[in-house]
Amino acid sequence: MSAAGSPAVGAAVDLASLLAARARSSPERPAITFEGETRTFGQTQDRVERLAGVLHNGGVAAGDRVAYLGLNHPAILEALFATASLGAILVPLNFRLTGPELAYAINHSAVHTLIADIDHTRVIDGQRGVLSVERYLMGAGGEPPPGWEDVERLSASSVPRAHRTDILPDDPAVIMYTSGTTGRPKGTTLTHANLWWNNIAVVLALDVTYDDVSLVCAPLFHIGALNVTTIATWIKGGRLVVHRTFNPQAVLDSLVSERATTMFGVPVMCQAIASLADFASADLSALRLIITGGAPVPVGVIRTFQDRGVELAQGYGLTEASPIASFLTAEHALKKIGSAGRPTLFCDVRIVDSAGGVVDEPGVQGEIQVRGPNVTPGYWNNAEATAATFDGEWLKTGDGGYRDEDGFLFVADRIKDMIISGGENIYPAEIEGLLFDHPLVAEVAVIGTADEKWGERVCAVIAIARDVAPTLDELREFVGGRLARYKLPRQLEIVDSLPRNATGKVLKTELRARFDQSPEWS
Repeated sequence: MSAAGSPAVGAAVDLASLLAARARSSPERPAITFEGETRTFGQTQDRVERLAGVLHNGGVAAGDRVAYLGLNHPAILEALFATASLGAILVPLNFRLTGPELAYAINHSAVHTLIADIDHTRVIDGQRGVLSVERYLMGAGGEPPPGWEDVERLSASSVPRAHRTDILPDDPAVIMYTSGTTGRPKGTTLTHANLWWNNIAVVLALDVTYDDVSLVCAPLFHIGALNVTTIATWIKGGRLVVHRTFNPQAVLDSLVSERATTMFGVPVMCQAIASLADFASADLSALRLIITGGAPVPVGVIRTFQDRGVELAQGYGLTEASPIASFLTAEHALKKIGSAGRPTLFCDVRIVDSAGGVVDEPGVQGEIQVRGPNVTPGYWNNAEATAATFDGEWLKTGDGGYRDEDGFLFVADRIKDMIISGGENIYPAEIEGLLFDHPLVAEVAVIGTADEKWGERVCAVIAIARDVAPTLDELREFVGGRLARYKLPRQLEIVDSLPRNATGKVLKTELRARFDQSPEWS
C-alpha cells in the first residue's frame, strides 16, 4: 500500500484491498446475513480492521500463519480478510478432524495464532501440550474457557487498523489442508493472485451480479465454499447468507425466504435438498444457479433441478486450482448434461495418456492436467509432493476424463479408483451415474474388487431408498442396455449409508478395505 487505506495502482489483487474497495464503494449495501442479523459492507470492513488490530497487537506479522477452527460463521471471513491485511496467511481447519489430525496441520504450518469457536476449544485444549501456538482466541460463542481470549471483547476496544501491509500477488494468502484420506494431509498454498484470478473467472463464467444473494452452507474450510461464489459475490457487491452447517430443510427454507440466487454445494447436498417432500412446491423462482463439484454429479440429480427451472451446473476443479478449472455455463447445460464444461477464461486443460502423451482425440480418456494463474505454486513445506504433482507448469490432478468433439470436459473418475478388468479400463463414475437412476437406489459407489479370472470385478455398493433392496440381476438389467457387458456389476453390497469425508466425497478406500477381502465369486 502506498498509504494507510489507499491502494497503490495495480496492487488490488490482494484480498484485503478487494474488500476495502468494495466497502469504500458501497458501504451501505448489505454484505452478509447470519442467523437473522445482516451487516453492511461498511460494518463488515470495520470488524475486519478491528480484528486486524487485535492480531497485530498480539504479534502477528507478514508471513505468519493464523488458523481458524469452527463451524460456518462470519468470523472466518473476517479472519481471512484481517489476516490478509497484515500480509499473514490464514489456515482454515477442518472441524471434523480429530485432535491429533488438527495438531498435525497446526504444527506443520507453524500456526502463530489460533482462532476457534466455543464448540471447538475443547478439542484444541486436549492437544495444547504438543502445539506450538503462541496465542489462542475464541472467535464465536459465549464465555471463553480458561486460556482463551475473547475476540469480540478485544475487537470492541481495538482501534481499527486501516493500514494494509504491502502484498505481492504471489504472496501466500491461505493454506488449505486436504482431508488426509490417504496418508498425511498436504497443505495447499494458494496465493493472492491464485484467489484473484479464480474469482475473476467465476464472475465472468457465472455472470455474478450486483444484486446476487448467495447461500453459503458448505463448510468454509473447504475451498469450494470459500472461493466459488463467496468472494466473487462480495467483489460484485452482493449479499451472502451463511448457515452454520448444512441442514437440507433449513437450506431449502432459506433459499425461499432470502430469495437466494446462487449457491455452491457438493452433489450429495443437492441430492438431499431434492429429496425433501416440499422441494417440488417450494418457491425457487429467484434461484438461477447451483454450482456443484467435488465429485461427478448423477444425471438424475441434474434433471431434477432443471425440472424446477434451476440450473445445476457442474464445475470441475480442485483445491490446487483455487478451485475452478472448467465450468458448464447455462447456455450449454441442457445439451451437454453431465459435462464439466470448458476451461474457464484463464485456465488451460489437457488430457494426458499413461505414456505421458497429450491426447487430442475426442472421447479418449486420460489424466486431466491444468495450468493457469489460479493454480497453486505447490504444497507448504513439502517440496517432494510439489515436484511429484507437477509436469513442468502443468498440475497433474489424478483425475481421469476426456473431451468430446466440441471440447467439453467430462470427468470420469480418480485415476486411482479406475477398475482394470480383463485389460479394460472402467471408470466407476459412469456406472454410478446410471445406477443412481434406479428407484431403489439412494446412494451408490462402484469399486473394484479382486477377481480370480479378470483381475478385478465391478462391485456396486448401495444404500437403498426404500425398505426393498434390488438384486444384482435387477441392477444389471437396469443398466445393461447402456453399458458394455464388461462394465456391468458382478458384485453387490448393501450398506446403511456410504462413508464420506468432510467435503462429501465417498471414502472408497474404506469400501475397498471392507468388501475386497473375501468376495463371493459369482
